[in-house]
Amino acid sequence: MSADRDIEDDAPETERIAKALARAGVCSRRDAEKLIAEGRVSVNGKRLDTPAFKVSALDDIRVDGKPVGAPEASRLWRYHKPAGLVTTHRDPQNRPTVFERLPPDLPRVVSVGRLDLTSEGLLLLTNDGELARTLELPSNGWVRRYRARAHGRVTQGELDALMQGITVDGVRYGPIQAELDRQQGANAWITVAITEGKNREVRRVLEAIGLKVNRLIRIAYGPFQLGLLEPGKVEEIPRKVVREQLGKKGPAKAPRDHERPAAARAPQKPQAAPASRKPDRRPDRKPHRPA
Repeated sequence: MSADRDIEDDAPETERIAKALARAGVCSRRDAEKLIAEGRVSVNGKRLDTPAFKVSALDDIRVDGKPVGAPEASRLWRYHKPAGLVTTHRDPQNRPTVFERLPPDLPRVVSVGRLDLTSEGLLLLTNDGELARTLELPSNGWVRRYRARAHGRVTQGELDALMQGITVDGVRYGPIQAELDRQQGANAWITVAITEGKNREVRRVLEAIGLKVNRLIRIAYGPFQLGLLEPGKVEEIPRKVVREQLGKKGPAKAPRDHERPAAARAPQKPQAAPASRKPDRRPDRKPHRPA
């Protein structure tokens, strides 16, 4: 199916198919474009060949022949990612993934950004791919905070210089706030705050000043804290808290049933009750240091 309907740019109730799939929690926009290129997406029985095609709530959208439900109310979870998992749904090297280890009662979710294989700590998960994309944008100015254990010695003066930004292997990194917490033998514990979140930014920047990171823990993403959440555990952030923190970027309301395509009007599964414990608002705690 071509993008003939793209001429209806002024139609208020339509959106591009890639965005619709992301909002329904199927995948990210980028991955949606891949699904379309592979011929796996159809609308009203016709296979799509362009991500520019526009759809509405009345269209029957399918991926691999399975109907895509209308977007549910957006939800957000905190997950304490252990080291040794990759943040992807499928890994060509067959390494264990974050999504294989999530509780079976969790709906299909995507991650807000990624943590690499050996990194630990806070990973936000959402059932709304469009919300994930919004939260990842550097323009939001959200601070990602980490605690890094690095082999080598460094002074606070050397770390303060990172506030001017640094170029590593041709890549320019913006201002980075770093505080030396403790020098313990051959290792230094450092708290690092960044806003750009470029690929392996903390590791590459610290390596550029002579440090080798051997443990990296994300302790905060914007206003959301890792707190006392145990490794491997997931906890939903109450929607009221999400709305308060995100404002206009907050979770959208679920569409009314009559707005859903017929294929999406399946009986709703009972939702698990939200966790009674609120996200930890106490100051970040330093991780336990192994002897």
